[in-house]
Order: sequence, then C-alpha cells, then structure tokens
Amino acid sequence: MLKDECQQPLVSIIIPTYNRANYLKQAVASAIKQSYQNIEIIISDNCSTDNTQAIVESFDDSRIRFWRQPENKGMFANQMHAFKMARGKYVASLHDDDMWNEDFLEKLIPPLEEHPDLILAFCDQYIIDANGVIDYAGTQGNTRSYKRDQLAQGVHQNLVKIGLVDKSIPTAAACVIRNDFVDWDSIPPEVGGMWDIYLTYICCISGHGTYYYPERLTRYRAHEQTDTMQSGSRNAQAKIRKAQNEIFCYKQFMEDARLKEFKSYFRQKWLEANTTLAIGLMRTEEVAEARSYLWCAINEQKFNLRTIAALTLSFTPQRLANQLLGGAK
Repeated sequence: MLKDECQQPLVSIIIPTYNRANYLKQAVASAIKQSYQNIEIIISDNCSTDNTQAIVESFDDSRIRFWRQPENKGMFANQMHAFKMARGKYVASLHDDDMWNEDFLEKLIPPLEEHPDLILAFCDQYIIDANGVIDYAGTQGNTRSYKRDQLAQGVHQNLVKIGLVDKSIPTAAACVIRNDFVDWDSIPPEVGGMWDIYLTYICCISGHGTYYYPERLTRYRAHEQTDTMQSGSRNAQAKIRKAQNEIFCYKQFMEDARLKEFKSYFRQKWLEANTTLAIGLMRTEEVAEARSYLWCAINEQKFNLRTIAALTLSFTPQRLANQLLGGAK
C-alpha cells in the first residue's frame, strides 16, 4: 500500500497541449482523479486558439500549474518546457488526447520507491478511438507489436532491447520516470516528434533498469489528427519531419558504442528513414533532393525493393509519380 499522502513523493504530470480543448478536458480529469493524490499537473499550452484556458480554469484545482506560451513554439519546445517546470521526484507524460486509469500512478510509483536504482516504470495500454471507445483488436495488436505480451512483470535490466529495439516502453503515454536521473537539457531539438524514443535512449544509457507492470492502465487515443496518422500517407510535410527526426536519432544510436550489439538494427532503421524522407520530398516535388537520400540508401544497403521503387519513381513524369506516391508509406 502507499504511504499517507503527506509522505508520498510528488509526481509531476506533464500535459502539453494545442487546440484540443475537448480531449484535454478528459485528459486533465483523468489526472485529477488519480487515487495517488500527491501530484502537480503541469499544462503547457502552445498558444492555442480555442478555449483551452477556460477548460483548464474550469477545474479549479490548486494542483494545476498552467502555462500559456506567448507564441507557438512548436511541439518539441512546448513539451520540453513542461518537463523543465516539473518539481516532482517523478515525472509522467500524459498526451492531451489520452487518459489514465485512476490507479495508474498508484501501481507504478511503489516499484520505483522499492527499487531506488530503477529509472522508470511502465505498463501496457488500451487503444481507444476518437470517441473514447476501446478498440480491443487494436489493443491486442498493439501489445503484441511492441512485445509487451512477452515481458514478465517485474524488474528488467536489458533496457536497450526493451526500449529501443522492441519499443515496449510507451515513454510518452504509459510511463513514470525518476526526474533527477534525466538531464532535460540534453535532449536536442533535432529529435522533434521522436523526443519520446530519444528520452528512452537517455534512460537506456543511464545504466539503470526498469519495472514493467503488465496491466493496461492507460488509454491511447488513435484518431485522424495524431502525428502518427498525419505522417503516413496523409501529410507530406509531417512525413518529412518525422523522417528527419528518425534519421537524426538512429544515426546517433548506431554510432553509440554502448549500443553496438544492436548497431545493425539501428543502421537498418536509419536507411529506412532515408527512403521515407525521399518519398516525402518527392511528394512535395523536391525530386533532386529526394534522389540524394535514395542514392545514399542504395549505396549503403545495395538492394532494397522499396528504395529501388522510389528511385525509379523519381525518374517518372511528375503527374504519374504523384498518383503512385499517394499511398506510399
């Protein structure tokens, strides 16, 4: 059982937000309703144009710390600003469109208190749709895809494989991190939307372990406006940004001698990101620049059907190429 509230360590709940007032209301409510009550809720508003501030003020909870950026700083800067505001022993990221079960913190804080050398604790999660309805098939698929179904409850030390290869740790959505083990200024802006995987990297190279709690204690919302959806076939600029972030991250991972066991894996992900960037550039008709990334990928991996197909398309008349690239990932 947890200690009395006055003896519980403070947990900082980080909620960056932008123009998602309706979803934000549900996210904040799920934070306020935590059975673990010694919390501060840091909401960093990236200069929203909707009624975000009114939604936040409607809660009238002294544990909420609200910050409104004077101008849109971009997703990464807003996220890091919120982390740096944290005063808690532990920090936990909550997307403005996600929700936590009431016992999320209650179940993840005790293992960290019991094992002071662990850097983080994480759990499994539900996938919900835009209306908050659980997608059970998607949930099962998510658990299997990230190999959380293969993880036993308890302490794990092989953090690189769990965090960076299997990507089992939902750092941005279902994870609690020991605040003083992380230098928030060490996360470079080039990681952009990949800040969560880079944060996992920082945790991996820290030498500390993790605790896995296999219950689904959070709800990750999959909807049309998420970065993941936008960077698929819908939004070429989002695709380009994501690929640039991936190239930066995976290049650092594959060059880090501490991660040499998985260098070939990171190299392959780096090459895939080069091809993805090229496809995004071709869709914005920046063909010459796209070819440079494709030639780089081909020179490094010799034969890859996706890369060769993309290079072939770069020499196809633009109108036909655009039609063919419409569904390219």
